[in-house]
Amino acid sequence: MNLACPVNSHNEWDPLEEVIVGTVDGAMFPSWSTINTATVPPGMWQEMQARMGGGGNPYRQEIVQAARKELEDFVNILEAEGVLVRRVDPCDYAKPFAAPDWEISSGFCAANPRDPFLVIGNEIIETPMADRSRYYEAWAYRSLFKEYFQAGARWTAAPKPQLLDALYDANYTVPAPEETMRYIVTEFEPVFDAADFVRCGHDIFCQESNVTNKFGIAWLQRHLGEKYRIHILHNRSPEAIHIDTTFMPLAPGKVLVNPEYLDTNKLPDVLQSWELLIAPEPPPLTDPLCGVSEWAGVNVLMLDEERIIVEKHQEPLIKALKNWGFKPIPCAFQNYYYFLGSFHCATLDIRRQGVLQSYF
Repeated sequence: MNLACPVNSHNEWDPLEEVIVGTVDGAMFPSWSTINTATVPPGMWQEMQARMGGGGNPYRQEIVQAARKELEDFVNILEAEGVLVRRVDPCDYAKPFAAPDWEISSGFCAANPRDPFLVIGNEIIETPMADRSRYYEAWAYRSLFKEYFQAGARWTAAPKPQLLDALYDANYTVPAPEETMRYIVTEFEPVFDAADFVRCGHDIFCQESNVTNKFGIAWLQRHLGEKYRIHILHNRSPEAIHIDTTFMPLAPGKVLVNPEYLDTNKLPDVLQSWELLIAPEPPPLTDPLCGVSEWAGVNVLMLDEERIIVEKHQEPLIKALKNWGFKPIPCAFQNYYYFLGSFHCATLDIRRQGVLQSYF
């Protein structure tokens, strides 16, 4: 390990020292909805668009202001707990852009740095996201990544996807319970969101979803090489997007599991030695049209093996975490849900204490 390198993160629980936090400033409600109509319950995306006045419009200011207040409270907690917080550059997401075969009227936002970037050791990997509206999202992070590279970090970009119509199943329908699970992305080219992966040292757990295909998982495994083992979990939700509402490692030998999305009897054999912490039934969302899963409470952030930041309204989960020996730090974050993320999504670990090792 290069001790001078500021980028060093191997798992989800080593003591957190430096983190990038997203922003809701300039956020645009997505104008391109092919993936979004598959990742929310049928009909809900149309209702969300109607509330926002249609896709490609700025988020309403009262929503932005409420989320910004919660985000700053979250940042204050991180800094009070000794974490160095880095912020992203402003970007104009209202601008239209195009590729040779498609065009789009606006981008999205930089609220969730966990989605486009995966930190493995001292390497920052820009992922090949399947969502056209997020094609240039990495621009907001470039000054930080250049700084980290100059200080010794590795900086890699996966193959930039074409995002042609062939990547999306034009005949996609939600599979019936008795059918084999399928998602809206095809195997046309490798695509994946970083938020469909969680790290446990040499072992990485992931899921296929509406933004991550087998091709993308295979690319990452080959890129990382034999030092790492990628294990695929099978999400039972046809709306699956991002593993951090489903499966969250909290400490060596302990993982928080969403019992609705995962069959605990069908997890990878390597997890047999780990304690499965079954997430309690979550309280109802304050606003079902906020766009996130009702299991957004599972989207927590570990500051170390004990301290854990949890949404303050998740009282059943907070109680369970205390009983399991953790130290929950409640923080209001429900207004951030409108930007399709919570604590894990809203952050990107840059440096945690610790070295690469195996926990299985």
